[in-house]
Amino acid sequence: MLIPVIICGGAGTRLWPVSREAHPKPFMPLPDGQNLLQKTLLRALALDSVSEVMTVTNRELFFKTEDEYRALKANNGNCLSYVLEPFGRNTAAAVLAAAMQLQQTHGPDALMLVLPADHLIKNTDAFAQAVANAAKLASTGWLVTFGIQPQYPETGFGYIESATGTLDGGLQVKRFVEKPNLEKAQEYLAAGNYFWNSGMFCFRVGTLVDEMEANAPDVSEAVAATIAASRLTEAKAHRCLSLDAELFANVPDISIDYALMERSNKVATVPCDLGWSDIGSWNALSELTAEDSNGNRFEGEVLSHGAHNNYVQSPERLAALVGVQNLIVVDTPDALLIAHKEHTQDVKQIVSQLKKNGHSAHLLHRTVHRPWGTYTTLEEGHRFKIKRIVVKPGASLSLQMHHHRSEHWIVVTGMAKVVNGEQSIMLNSNESTFIPAGHQHRLENPGVIDLVLIEVQSGDYLGEDDIVRYEDIYGRTSS
Repeated sequence: MLIPVIICGGAGTRLWPVSREAHPKPFMPLPDGQNLLQKTLLRALALDSVSEVMTVTNRELFFKTEDEYRALKANNGNCLSYVLEPFGRNTAAAVLAAAMQLQQTHGPDALMLVLPADHLIKNTDAFAQAVANAAKLASTGWLVTFGIQPQYPETGFGYIESATGTLDGGLQVKRFVEKPNLEKAQEYLAAGNYFWNSGMFCFRVGTLVDEMEANAPDVSEAVAATIAASRLTEAKAHRCLSLDAELFANVPDISIDYALMERSNKVATVPCDLGWSDIGSWNALSELTAEDSNGNRFEGEVLSHGAHNNYVQSPERLAALVGVQNLIVVDTPDALLIAHKEHTQDVKQIVSQLKKNGHSAHLLHRTVHRPWGTYTTLEEGHRFKIKRIVVKPGASLSLQMHHHRSEHWIVVTGMAKVVNGEQSIMLNSNESTFIPAGHQHRLENPGVIDLVLIEVQSGDYLGEDDIVRYEDIYGRTSS
């Protein structure tokens, strides 16, 4: 039994302003319309003998992940299970929590295939063959990594050095090497026995649990205690383990490489050439878009004159380039990035500055996804904020109250069922209701099309944390 485990997390800071903490790299749409998370799921489902795909993700991203999977309509009856983290604790915790949960449900001999959700693989046939080789090794007790055949001396990846001699389908690992300088990377490329460390793995779950207990007992004990206190919900085609936040905070923040792979003597690698990319910068992402005769790559409506070798992503408004070259230009509704192509790795420094300054642009887009739909901040100023709210059919916001703000709701399209204090009313297009501060209220879409409304907030404090939830179908109340 092979169970792909998709690890969906991280902030993707080098791909800001499109990637943000609440909307990280796996959810970024690519030029073909799909995102990396969806491509990872489709790649997993296409493998032989897969009846379940597990996703480890942040609790706040759970409903968005489900929406992205649902949009594919591709699970074909497979069980989609989840492990939900209250916050990030690096890959050792994520992988081990998945393994322990799979051992409880499928036994120690089940094989898990760990797939980061933010990687692109173009050669799916080669991927399937590499997985088959890895599964064969893993079933005999090896901890298997996927070593990417290097195409050039890359300084942005860690490397795997293989030992002499071969295994059935792979090579034994001699050591892991940190990201090298250019001279070292050139040496590794010439040597022929160094591979890029892809961050993909295949394990027998019992072997992984035992090896973690032997090599990283502090991680093992903390994750085991967390799972024992966590809540599991099950349905016909859905299993969800929500990790206990208090105990999960005790798990060491360490990667699976440091915690286990560099310490164990049971590590093997499967060399492979998959057309693999971790889409780790705007340069890498730009290569997915065809270039014009001047070497420019454009997404959106872009005009240029005397411009060469630029990448522009401007989906919502006209952009124009005149006499410039080697630039990355990414325009979003609330942030604009302009970077030289030689410095795209430094975009993460801007994210660090935003965090230091307490600016929300590192965390949220102007459009924010919620379990029930989305809201978009259209305008805000002193004592007011205007939002466009979209509620999915059958969805409902929590029964809630605000201390410091009142709200005026105007329905644009669809039908709204509204609880406003002691009243329960139905609103059609062009109808409205006013909700004073301190009133309990709820918004629901009882129809079959999206409910769209405009919300006008007014008050002394308009922060998103001014909310008291009394009832919530998505489990977001304090109880």
